[in-house]
Amino acid sequence: MDIYVFWMVGVFVLSAACGFVFIPVILNFCKAKHLYDMPNARKVHKNAVPRLGGIAFMPSMFISFAVALAAINSTHKLISINIWSFYFLIGILLVYVTGIVDDVLGLSARVKFAVQMVAACLLPLANLYLNDFYGFMGIHGVPYAVGLPLTVLAIVFIDNAVNLIDGIDGLAASLSIVAFAGFAYIFAVQGIWSYAILISGIIGVLLAFLYFNLFGDVSRNRKIFMGDAGSLTLGFILGVLCVKYSMNNDSVILLRRFDFIVPFTLLVVPVFDAVRVSVVRISHGVSPFKADKRHIHHKLMRAGLSQHGALACIVSLAVAYIALNLALLQVMANTFVFFIDVLVYVVFNLILNRFVRLREAACGRC
Repeated sequence: MDIYVFWMVGVFVLSAACGFVFIPVILNFCKAKHLYDMPNARKVHKNAVPRLGGIAFMPSMFISFAVALAAINSTHKLISINIWSFYFLIGILLVYVTGIVDDVLGLSARVKFAVQMVAACLLPLANLYLNDFYGFMGIHGVPYAVGLPLTVLAIVFIDNAVNLIDGIDGLAASLSIVAFAGFAYIFAVQGIWSYAILISGIIGVLLAFLYFNLFGDVSRNRKIFMGDAGSLTLGFILGVLCVKYSMNNDSVILLRRFDFIVPFTLLVVPVFDAVRVSVVRISHGVSPFKADKRHIHHKLMRAGLSQHGALACIVSLAVAYIALNLALLQVMANTFVFFIDVLVYVVFNLILNRFVRLREAACGRC
Protein backbone atom coordinates (compact mmCIF):
# COMPACT_ATOMS: atom_id res chain seq x y z
CA MET A 1 0.00 0.00 0.00
CA ASP A 2 2.78 2.46 0.87
CA ILE A 3 4.25 2.28 -2.64
CA TYR A 4 0.86 3.10 -4.14
CA VAL A 5 0.33 6.11 -1.88
CA PHE A 6 3.83 7.26 -2.80
CA TRP A 7 2.96 7.05 -6.49
CA MET A 8 -0.34 8.84 -5.96
CA VAL A 9 1.64 11.76 -4.57
CA GLY A 10 4.30 11.40 -7.27
CA VAL A 11 1.77 11.37 -10.10
CA PHE A 12 0.02 14.38 -8.59
CA VAL A 13 3.28 16.36 -8.49
CA LEU A 14 4.43 15.24 -11.95
CA SER A 15 1.06 16.04 -13.54
CA ALA A 16 1.00 19.48 -11.89
CA ALA A 17 4.52 20.12 -13.20
CA CYS A 18 3.40 19.11 -16.70
CA GLY A 19 0.50 21.53 -16.41
CA PHE A 20 2.81 24.39 -15.48
CA VAL A 21 4.92 23.55 -18.56
CA PHE A 22 2.12 22.91 -21.08
CA ILE A 23 -0.29 25.74 -20.21
CA PRO A 24 2.14 28.62 -20.94
CA VAL A 25 2.91 26.96 -24.29
CA ILE A 26 -0.83 26.79 -25.03
CA LEU A 27 -1.24 30.44 -24.01
CA ASN A 28 1.47 31.51 -26.46
CA PHE A 29 -0.08 29.37 -29.20
CA CYS A 30 -3.52 30.93 -28.61
CA LYS A 31 -2.01 34.41 -28.78
CA ALA A 32 -0.21 33.62 -32.04
CA LYS A 33 -3.34 32.11 -33.63
CA HIS A 34 -5.83 34.56 -32.04
CA LEU A 35 -7.81 31.76 -30.40
CA TYR A 36 -9.82 33.56 -27.74
CA ASP A 37 -13.11 33.23 -25.91
CA MET A 38 -14.67 36.59 -26.70
CA PRO A 39 -16.91 38.36 -24.15
CA ASN A 40 -20.59 38.86 -24.89
CA ALA A 41 -23.84 39.64 -23.06
CA ARG A 42 -24.23 36.05 -21.77
CA LYS A 43 -20.68 35.61 -20.50
CA VAL A 44 -19.24 36.92 -17.26
CA HIS A 45 -15.71 37.79 -18.40
CA LYS A 46 -14.99 41.20 -19.94
CA ASN A 47 -11.74 40.48 -21.83
CA ALA A 48 -10.71 38.14 -24.62
CA VAL A 49 -9.21 35.07 -22.92
CA PRO A 50 -7.54 31.97 -24.47
CA ARG A 51 -9.85 28.97 -24.15
CA LEU A 52 -7.68 25.92 -24.85
CA GLY A 53 -6.50 25.18 -21.31
CA GLY A 54 -8.22 21.81 -21.34
CA ILE A 55 -5.78 20.58 -23.96
CA ALA A 56 -3.17 20.27 -21.19
CA PHE A 57 -5.31 17.88 -19.12
CA MET A 58 -4.93 14.63 -21.06
CA PRO A 59 -1.17 14.79 -21.80
CA SER A 60 -0.35 15.74 -18.21
CA MET A 61 -2.58 13.03 -16.78
CA PHE A 62 -1.38 10.23 -19.04
CA ILE A 63 2.33 11.12 -18.98
CA SER A 64 2.36 11.06 -15.18
CA PHE A 65 0.26 7.88 -15.04
CA ALA A 66 2.43 6.11 -17.62
CA VAL A 67 5.58 6.93 -15.65
CA ALA A 68 4.03 5.56 -12.46
CA LEU A 69 2.67 2.47 -14.21
CA ALA A 70 6.03 1.67 -15.77
CA ALA A 71 7.90 2.19 -12.51
CA ILE A 72 5.49 0.13 -10.41
CA ASN A 73 5.25 -2.74 -12.86
CA SER A 74 9.02 -2.88 -13.35
CA THR A 75 9.42 -3.71 -9.66
CA HIS A 76 6.13 -5.09 -8.35
CA LYS A 77 4.07 -6.19 -11.37
CA LEU A 78 0.95 -5.29 -9.44
CA ILE A 79 -1.05 -2.96 -11.71
CA SER A 80 -2.70 -4.16 -14.91
CA ILE A 81 -4.97 -2.56 -17.49
CA ASN A 82 -8.18 -4.48 -18.26
CA ILE A 83 -10.73 -4.29 -21.06
CA TRP A 84 -12.84 -1.69 -19.20
CA SER A 85 -9.84 0.61 -18.96
CA PHE A 86 -9.20 0.19 -22.69
CA TYR A 87 -12.75 1.23 -23.62
CA PHE A 88 -12.52 4.01 -21.05
CA LEU A 89 -9.43 5.35 -22.83
CA ILE A 90 -11.11 5.27 -26.24
CA GLY A 91 -14.13 7.12 -24.86
CA ILE A 92 -11.97 9.80 -23.24
CA LEU A 93 -10.04 10.36 -26.46
CA LEU A 94 -13.26 10.70 -28.47
CA VAL A 95 -14.64 13.34 -26.12
CA TYR A 96 -11.28 15.09 -25.74
CA VAL A 97 -10.70 15.43 -29.50
CA THR A 98 -14.29 16.60 -30.00
CA GLY A 99 -13.77 19.27 -27.36
CA ILE A 100 -10.59 20.50 -29.06
CA VAL A 101 -12.31 20.69 -32.44
CA ASP A 102 -15.21 22.59 -30.88
CA ASP A 103 -12.86 25.05 -29.15
CA VAL A 104 -10.90 25.73 -32.33
CA LEU A 105 -13.46 25.43 -35.13
CA GLY A 106 -16.83 25.20 -33.42
CA LEU A 107 -19.29 22.28 -33.46
CA SER A 108 -23.05 22.14 -33.13
CA ALA A 109 -24.61 20.83 -29.92
CA ARG A 110 -26.00 17.87 -31.88
CA VAL A 111 -22.58 16.76 -33.07
CA LYS A 112 -21.11 16.98 -29.57
CA PHE A 113 -24.10 15.12 -28.14
CA ALA A 114 -23.73 12.36 -30.73
CA VAL A 115 -20.04 11.88 -29.86
CA GLN A 116 -20.89 11.79 -26.15
CA MET A 117 -23.48 9.10 -26.83
CA VAL A 118 -21.00 6.98 -28.78
CA ALA A 119 -18.32 7.37 -26.10
CA ALA A 120 -20.80 6.53 -23.32
CA CYS A 121 -21.98 3.40 -25.16
CA LEU A 122 -18.49 1.94 -25.05
CA LEU A 123 -18.73 1.14 -21.33
CA PRO A 124 -21.86 -1.04 -21.41
CA LEU A 125 -20.54 -2.68 -24.58
CA ALA A 126 -17.59 -3.74 -22.43
CA ASN A 127 -20.15 -5.03 -19.88
CA LEU A 128 -19.62 -2.18 -17.41
CA TYR A 129 -23.01 -0.65 -16.64
CA LEU A 130 -25.45 0.28 -13.86
CA ASN A 131 -26.81 -3.13 -12.88
CA ASP A 132 -27.94 -2.51 -9.29
CA PHE A 133 -29.56 0.39 -7.42
CA TYR A 134 -28.93 -1.21 -4.01
CA GLY A 135 -32.45 -0.49 -2.77
CA PHE A 136 -32.67 3.08 -4.09
CA MET A 137 -36.38 3.76 -4.73
CA GLY A 138 -36.94 0.10 -3.83
CA ILE A 139 -34.92 -1.06 -6.85
CA HIS A 140 -32.16 -3.63 -6.61
CA GLY A 141 -31.00 -5.65 -9.63
CA VAL A 142 -31.26 -3.98 -13.05
CA PRO A 143 -31.25 -6.05 -16.27
CA TYR A 144 -28.79 -5.23 -19.06
CA ALA A 145 -31.57 -3.97 -21.38
CA VAL A 146 -32.43 -1.31 -18.79
CA GLY A 147 -28.94 -0.74 -17.42
CA LEU A 148 -27.41 0.04 -20.83
CA PRO A 149 -29.55 3.12 -21.62
CA LEU A 150 -29.41 4.22 -17.97
CA THR A 151 -25.62 4.07 -18.06
CA VAL A 152 -25.42 6.05 -21.28
CA LEU A 153 -27.90 8.60 -19.94
CA ALA A 154 -25.99 8.96 -16.64
CA ILE A 155 -22.59 9.46 -18.31
CA VAL A 156 -23.89 11.90 -20.92
CA PHE A 157 -25.88 13.88 -18.36
CA ILE A 158 -22.95 14.17 -15.94
CA ASP A 159 -20.70 15.13 -18.84
CA ASN A 160 -23.02 17.96 -19.84
CA ALA A 161 -23.63 19.02 -16.23
CA VAL A 162 -19.91 19.67 -15.75
CA ASN A 163 -19.73 21.41 -19.11
CA LEU A 164 -22.72 23.64 -18.33
CA ILE A 165 -21.47 24.77 -14.94
CA ASP A 166 -18.18 25.99 -16.42
CA GLY A 167 -19.38 29.59 -16.37
CA ILE A 168 -17.08 31.49 -13.99
CA ASP A 169 -13.40 31.32 -13.14
CA GLY A 170 -12.40 28.14 -11.35
CA LEU A 171 -15.88 26.66 -10.89
CA ALA A 172 -15.81 23.53 -13.06
CA ALA A 173 -12.20 22.84 -12.08
CA SER A 174 -12.83 23.30 -8.34
CA LEU A 175 -15.97 21.15 -8.28
CA SER A 176 -14.11 18.52 -10.31
CA ILE A 177 -11.21 18.56 -7.83
CA VAL A 178 -13.66 17.99 -4.96
CA ALA A 179 -15.24 15.08 -6.84
CA PHE A 180 -11.93 13.58 -7.98
CA ALA A 181 -10.51 13.81 -4.47
CA GLY A 182 -13.53 11.86 -3.25
CA PHE A 183 -13.10 9.24 -5.94
CA ALA A 184 -9.36 8.95 -5.26
CA TYR A 185 -10.12 8.22 -1.63
CA ILE A 186 -12.91 5.77 -2.46
CA PHE A 187 -10.82 3.78 -4.95
CA ALA A 188 -7.71 3.86 -2.74
CA VAL A 189 -9.65 2.50 0.23
CA GLN A 190 -11.09 -0.21 -2.03
CA GLY A 191 -7.61 -1.10 -3.27
CA ILE A 192 -8.27 -0.09 -6.89
CA TRP A 193 -4.92 1.63 -7.19
CA SER A 194 -4.78 2.09 -10.95
CA TYR A 195 -7.77 4.44 -10.80
CA ALA A 196 -6.62 6.13 -7.59
CA ILE A 197 -3.25 6.92 -9.20
CA LEU A 198 -4.83 8.09 -12.47
CA ILE A 199 -7.21 10.37 -10.57
CA SER A 200 -4.27 11.87 -8.65
CA GLY A 201 -2.83 12.92 -12.01
CA ILE A 202 -6.07 14.66 -12.96
CA ILE A 203 -6.09 16.60 -9.70
CA GLY A 204 -2.49 17.68 -10.23
CA VAL A 205 -3.03 19.26 -13.63
CA LEU A 206 -6.30 20.83 -12.47
CA LEU A 207 -4.48 22.66 -9.69
CA ALA A 208 -1.95 23.94 -12.22
CA PHE A 209 -4.84 25.08 -14.42
CA LEU A 210 -6.53 26.83 -11.49
CA TYR A 211 -3.41 28.89 -10.89
CA PHE A 212 -3.62 30.37 -14.40
CA ASN A 213 -7.42 30.50 -14.48
CA LEU A 214 -7.91 32.25 -11.14
CA PHE A 215 -4.75 34.31 -10.77
CA GLY A 216 -3.42 34.72 -14.30
CA ASP A 217 -3.02 38.27 -15.60
CA VAL A 218 -4.95 38.86 -18.82
CA SER A 219 -2.68 41.75 -19.79
CA ARG A 220 0.37 39.45 -19.60
CA ASN A 221 -1.35 36.63 -21.50
CA ARG A 222 -1.34 34.38 -18.43
CA LYS A 223 -5.07 33.78 -17.94
CA ILE A 224 -6.79 30.84 -19.60
CA PHE A 225 -10.13 28.98 -19.74
CA MET A 226 -10.40 25.20 -20.01
CA GLY A 227 -12.86 25.23 -22.92
CA ASP A 228 -14.90 22.20 -23.98
CA ALA A 229 -11.72 20.15 -24.33
CA GLY A 230 -11.44 20.45 -20.57
CA SER A 231 -15.01 20.47 -19.27
CA LEU A 232 -16.31 17.69 -21.54
CA THR A 233 -13.31 15.49 -20.74
CA LEU A 234 -13.66 16.04 -17.00
CA GLY A 235 -17.40 15.36 -17.12
CA PHE A 236 -16.94 12.15 -19.08
CA ILE A 237 -14.29 10.83 -16.69
CA LEU A 238 -16.46 11.65 -13.66
CA GLY A 239 -19.47 9.95 -15.25
CA VAL A 240 -17.49 6.79 -15.93
CA LEU A 241 -16.10 6.74 -12.39
CA CYS A 242 -19.65 6.89 -11.02
CA VAL A 243 -20.67 3.92 -13.13
CA LYS A 244 -17.54 1.92 -12.32
CA TYR A 245 -18.00 2.26 -8.59
CA SER A 246 -21.76 1.65 -8.75
CA MET A 247 -21.70 -1.61 -10.74
CA ASN A 248 -22.40 -4.71 -8.66
CA ASN A 249 -19.62 -7.00 -9.90
CA ASP A 250 -17.05 -8.71 -7.69
CA SER A 251 -14.46 -8.51 -10.48
CA VAL A 252 -14.81 -4.71 -10.38
CA ILE A 253 -15.13 -4.13 -6.64
CA LEU A 254 -15.19 -7.07 -4.25
CA LEU A 255 -16.65 -5.36 -1.18
CA ARG A 256 -18.11 -1.86 -1.25
CA ARG A 257 -17.32 0.26 1.78
CA PHE A 258 -19.44 3.20 0.59
CA ASP A 259 -23.10 3.40 -0.40
CA PHE A 260 -24.12 3.43 -4.04
CA ILE A 261 -25.25 7.05 -3.74
CA VAL A 262 -21.88 8.36 -2.48
CA PRO A 263 -20.25 8.72 -5.96
CA PHE A 264 -23.25 10.70 -7.16
CA THR A 265 -23.08 12.83 -4.01
CA LEU A 266 -19.67 14.00 -5.22
CA LEU A 267 -21.41 15.53 -8.25
CA VAL A 268 -24.69 16.64 -6.72
CA VAL A 269 -24.21 20.41 -7.25
CA PRO A 270 -23.52 20.37 -11.03
CA VAL A 271 -26.13 17.64 -11.57
CA PHE A 272 -28.87 19.43 -9.61
CA ASP A 273 -28.00 22.72 -11.31
CA ALA A 274 -28.24 21.10 -14.75
CA VAL A 275 -31.61 19.57 -13.88
CA ARG A 276 -32.97 22.86 -12.54
CA VAL A 277 -31.78 24.92 -15.51
CA SER A 278 -33.08 22.35 -18.03
CA VAL A 279 -36.51 22.31 -16.38
CA VAL A 280 -36.66 26.12 -16.36
CA ARG A 281 -35.62 26.34 -20.01
CA ILE A 282 -38.13 23.72 -21.13
CA SER A 283 -40.91 25.40 -19.10
CA HIS A 284 -40.15 28.61 -21.03
CA GLY A 285 -40.29 26.79 -24.36
CA VAL A 286 -36.51 27.00 -24.85
CA SER A 287 -34.12 24.20 -25.75
CA PRO A 288 -32.32 22.80 -22.67
CA PHE A 289 -29.06 23.16 -24.65
CA LYS A 290 -29.55 26.90 -25.25
CA ALA A 291 -27.02 28.89 -23.20
CA ASP A 292 -28.33 31.55 -20.82
CA LYS A 293 -27.61 33.12 -17.42
CA ARG A 294 -29.83 30.95 -15.21
CA HIS A 295 -27.11 28.85 -13.56
CA ILE A 296 -26.44 28.91 -9.84
CA HIS A 297 -23.29 31.03 -10.25
CA HIS A 298 -25.23 33.64 -12.22
CA LYS A 299 -27.85 33.82 -9.45
CA LEU A 300 -25.21 34.20 -6.74
CA MET A 301 -23.60 37.05 -8.66
CA ARG A 302 -26.99 38.71 -9.16
CA ALA A 303 -27.37 38.42 -5.37
CA GLY A 304 -24.25 40.54 -5.00
CA LEU A 305 -21.32 38.10 -4.82
CA SER A 306 -18.16 38.47 -6.89
CA GLN A 307 -16.94 35.65 -9.13
CA HIS A 308 -14.60 34.40 -6.43
CA GLY A 309 -17.32 34.80 -3.81
CA ALA A 310 -19.75 32.74 -5.90
CA LEU A 311 -17.01 30.15 -6.45
CA ALA A 312 -16.36 29.84 -2.71
CA CYS A 313 -20.08 29.55 -1.97
CA ILE A 314 -20.71 26.80 -4.53
CA VAL A 315 -17.65 24.76 -3.56
CA SER A 316 -18.68 25.06 0.10
CA LEU A 317 -22.15 23.82 -0.85
CA ALA A 318 -20.62 20.80 -2.62
CA VAL A 319 -18.46 19.94 0.40
CA ALA A 320 -21.42 20.43 2.75
CA TYR A 321 -23.50 17.98 0.67
CA ILE A 322 -20.77 15.35 0.95
CA ALA A 323 -20.54 15.77 4.73
CA LEU A 324 -24.33 15.76 5.08
CA ASN A 325 -24.85 12.62 3.02
CA LEU A 326 -22.05 10.68 4.71
CA ALA A 327 -23.70 11.47 8.05
CA LEU A 328 -27.26 10.71 6.89
CA LEU A 329 -26.27 7.40 5.31
CA GLN A 330 -25.29 6.18 8.76
CA VAL A 331 -28.90 6.40 9.94
CA MET A 332 -31.20 6.14 6.92
CA ALA A 333 -31.62 4.53 3.51
CA ASN A 334 -30.21 6.16 0.37
CA THR A 335 -33.68 6.97 -0.99
CA PHE A 336 -34.45 9.22 1.98
CA VAL A 337 -31.00 10.81 1.68
CA PHE A 338 -31.74 11.67 -1.95
CA PHE A 339 -35.04 13.38 -1.11
CA ILE A 340 -33.35 15.37 1.67
CA ASP A 341 -30.72 16.45 -0.87
CA VAL A 342 -33.45 17.66 -3.22
CA LEU A 343 -35.19 19.49 -0.39
CA VAL A 344 -31.94 21.21 0.67
CA TYR A 345 -31.31 22.33 -2.90
CA VAL A 346 -34.84 23.66 -3.32
CA VAL A 347 -34.65 25.60 -0.05
CA PHE A 348 -31.21 26.96 -0.96
CA ASN A 349 -32.53 28.23 -4.30
CA LEU A 350 -35.66 29.74 -2.74
CA ILE A 351 -33.53 31.66 -0.25
CA LEU A 352 -31.14 32.69 -3.03
CA ASN A 353 -34.06 33.88 -5.18
CA ARG A 354 -35.22 36.01 -2.25
CA PHE A 355 -31.79 37.68 -2.00
CA VAL A 356 -31.74 38.27 -5.76
CA ARG A 357 -35.16 39.94 -5.71
CA LEU A 358 -34.24 42.12 -2.73
CA ARG A 359 -31.00 43.26 -4.34
CA GLU A 360 -32.59 43.93 -7.73
CA ALA A 361 -35.40 45.88 -6.03
CA ALA A 362 -32.82 47.93 -4.09
CA CYS A 363 -30.86 48.60 -7.28
CA GLY A 364 -34.06 49.64 -9.02
CA ARG A 365 -34.64 52.30 -6.40
CA CYS A 366 -31.09 53.69 -6.83
